[in-house]
Amino acid sequence: MERRIPHTMSTQHPDNARPPSWCRGEVIQGEDEVYEAYFSYKQLGCEEVMWDSEGKDVDTRVVRKLLAGYEDYFRECVLGEDVFLTYRIPNPRIEGVERKIVIETLESIPISYDIATSFYGRSVKPVFEVILPFTTDEREPIWLYNCYRAATAEVEKVEIGFSETVGKWIGRFEPRSIEVIPLIEDMSSMLRADKIVEPYIDEVKPDYMRVFLARSDPALNYGLLSAVTLSKVSLSKLKALEERKGIPIYPIIGVGYVPFRGHLSPENLDRFMEEYRGFSTVTIQSSLKYDLELEEAKRLVERLNSSLSKRGAKPLEFEDEAILRLVGKLKARYQKMVENLAPLINSMVPYVPKRRARKLHIGLFGYSRSVGRVSLPRAIPFTAVLYSFGMPPEFLGLKAVEELDEEDWGIIKECYLNFREDLREAGHFVSWRNLNLLMDSYRTVAKLSRMREEALAKAISMYMEDLTVARETLGIRLGPRSLPHKRYENVANSVLISYLEGDEGRLREYFEEAARIRRFVG
Repeated sequence: MERRIPHTMSTQHPDNARPPSWCRGEVIQGEDEVYEAYFSYKQLGCEEVMWDSEGKDVDTRVVRKLLAGYEDYFRECVLGEDVFLTYRIPNPRIEGVERKIVIETLESIPISYDIATSFYGRSVKPVFEVILPFTTDEREPIWLYNCYRAATAEVEKVEIGFSETVGKWIGRFEPRSIEVIPLIEDMSSMLRADKIVEPYIDEVKPDYMRVFLARSDPALNYGLLSAVTLSKVSLSKLKALEERKGIPIYPIIGVGYVPFRGHLSPENLDRFMEEYRGFSTVTIQSSLKYDLELEEAKRLVERLNSSLSKRGAKPLEFEDEAILRLVGKLKARYQKMVENLAPLINSMVPYVPKRRARKLHIGLFGYSRSVGRVSLPRAIPFTAVLYSFGMPPEFLGLKAVEELDEEDWGIIKECYLNFREDLREAGHFVSWRNLNLLMDSYRTVAKLSRMREEALAKAISMYMEDLTVARETLGIRLGPRSLPHKRYENVANSVLISYLEGDEGRLREYFEEAARIRRFVG
């Protein structure tokens, strides 16, 4: 049977402002996540669900619970053939304490196979793909592939005494192998995505390859312009690799609702399809599932399922050195600003609405030794804080475009089709009132966030310069114009005032109200 590549992948990203009506609390966890997988298939029409054990606990008995709990649906839609369940595991190189979860997760795959085969009365692989996050080394996907074969599938050959083997006693371990999906997230790896994937193709010789490109973490680490540029360069390199190797490569892009994280929204769907043509699969994150009306969300998913195509990836002829020069110019100012803002952002993270039970996660954000290091939250709370302050992160570091030459602008024009449209959308959420209040109260804010006054004053001043470039150089209108956006600014103003007054109760309330109005947490 020919493999059907899913176009829409439901994920467990906690970017929803509203808890779903079926959730037993504010936080989606446990049995609710099992129901969420069924809901994503049945109600929304998503063709794939990511079952995520990176940074959170996950139920490895999910296949048993899905088939037992929703028998009628899965009799009609075969898990692993019509709809798909894809594991994401921790990267053992990064998640030191959690790395044994890799083995636990891999060992659940043959159990799921036995359950599904019994359920359907024939051989069915309900889980056969595994996403490896933060893949930076071409050996890592091969290690994961071989780890499953050696530590899981081949365990049946182990002799256990009296001429008996594990396989004879317990049964065969199927599937015999898994398919690895490398998730590529940092700049250097995105620029060599083809070099990371090619050895796996040579070693494993798969019939096709799926490769996952991050969009949120590159924005968090390098800024909006750099993130979009890197995603397009990676896509182009994968397209060239596909042609060179002669096997299909199906790229996945991880996107959220807000422009900073990909701008997949009902209002922007046509531009999104144009912007990310060439990607075979896009993520459907929680804000799309729960902050839209159900019918609106279903229409968006249906459109993606019917219209998304891997055709149309645009080959780029730019040299890596030119991309590095461009991103180097853009990220230098962006990272300096975020370094200054980090204490303020981190001081606000506890008030961001929690929608998933997640463990502590240290993101990718880092600076060279010459400017030190800062720790930041994940991309969703980072975005949530800045939007709630009336400082959309899309504009951070934008003044750097004044340093770009003709070649740089040529790259941006080819790589980021809707640059100005994304900035216009984010511009509605700029609050001049809050920016003026921050400038007037920067000493108080610095004290509350335990940061240096001069660092905060400098960051606010630099952000104002970024907005000036957006307005005067790029022609972007900033600030609320419609009544809903003006109402939003009132709430954002209340967020900042509550922070200044130390009123934690009201701060949480206004934070959540702001998220509900904009229809995403971050």
